[in-house]
Amino acid sequence: MDEKLQRLLKKALFQKKVIRKYAGNIIMNKQRGFTLVKINIPARKSGRFLTCPIRKKFSNGAAFTLIELLVVIAIIALLMAILMPALNRVKKQAKSVGCQTNLRQWALVFSIYMDENDGYFAYGDSSGRWRWVIQAHHRDRKLSVCCPEASNPDRHTGTFGTWGAESLDSDYVAQQDYGSYGLNRWVYNRKTDQPQEGYFKTRNVAGTNQIPLFLDCSWYGAGPLDYDMPPEYEGHTESGTGHWRGDNMRRVCLNRHNAATNGAFLDFSVRRLGLKELWTLKWNRDFEIINLWTKAGGVRTEDWPQWMRTFKDY
Repeated sequence: MDEKLQRLLKKALFQKKVIRKYAGNIIMNKQRGFTLVKINIPARKSGRFLTCPIRKKFSNGAAFTLIELLVVIAIIALLMAILMPALNRVKKQAKSVGCQTNLRQWALVFSIYMDENDGYFAYGDSSGRWRWVIQAHHRDRKLSVCCPEASNPDRHTGTFGTWGAESLDSDYVAQQDYGSYGLNRWVYNRKTDQPQEGYFKTRNVAGTNQIPLFLDCSWYGAGPLDYDMPPEYEGHTESGTGHWRGDNMRRVCLNRHNAATNGAFLDFSVRRLGLKELWTLKWNRDFEIINLWTKAGGVRTEDWPQWMRTFKDY
């Protein structure tokens, strides 16, 4: 009995010491403003793989599963599919704005030339003559003769092609030019010994805001007529008559700016033009703006080539 009693007394004394020590710690921690609580959380076993050594060290094996990563990748791909068309539209709009900026600078050059020549344009007939007669005005300014959508000198056909032709530098030395803008040849000032029919010759005429001057073009100039045929397919710029002056409207009917093109006018304004709208402009003095290819002239949707049927009518 004595030994058993002694063991019980020792056990009681030990428990008393433990309780006193624990109570003392609680009192001290309360004085400091907090109470320590010990919670044992067993490590979780997981079949997930780890993404990096640091994560392995501190995350108890918690990481993305393969399925979760695939879902994230799929979401990113979906967002890209949604955003890319919008980004492409913004990019094309920016190029269209850049094109109009180029044309405004060219309109200023033509305006200066006409101011110096009593409102008249240069003598001549060749559509490319403008590159010689105003070269003193534009070469020092380093103006671009290319629409931002069509600026590749090695591409010579189609909607986004460029023309290439001989020109003169500041010392009148022949050099090779390229560009994707062209002049309305009906603005030239014809000499007295040349046929005068249809030519404007000067800006001192009525309705200059409807007379094209300089615009997107597959060649360095064009002389459209009211009976010119539209392109049979997108990028079709060749004449269907066998003559270089035939179907010149195809040279300017270029889908560079989302069913539209850009142009400067004889009042030196610049604006966006619907492709079908081209047949409603006053290209020359004899051009009938009510013709077979206008709404007023009775054109039907099915009359247009397939690729143009969804475009706005004028």
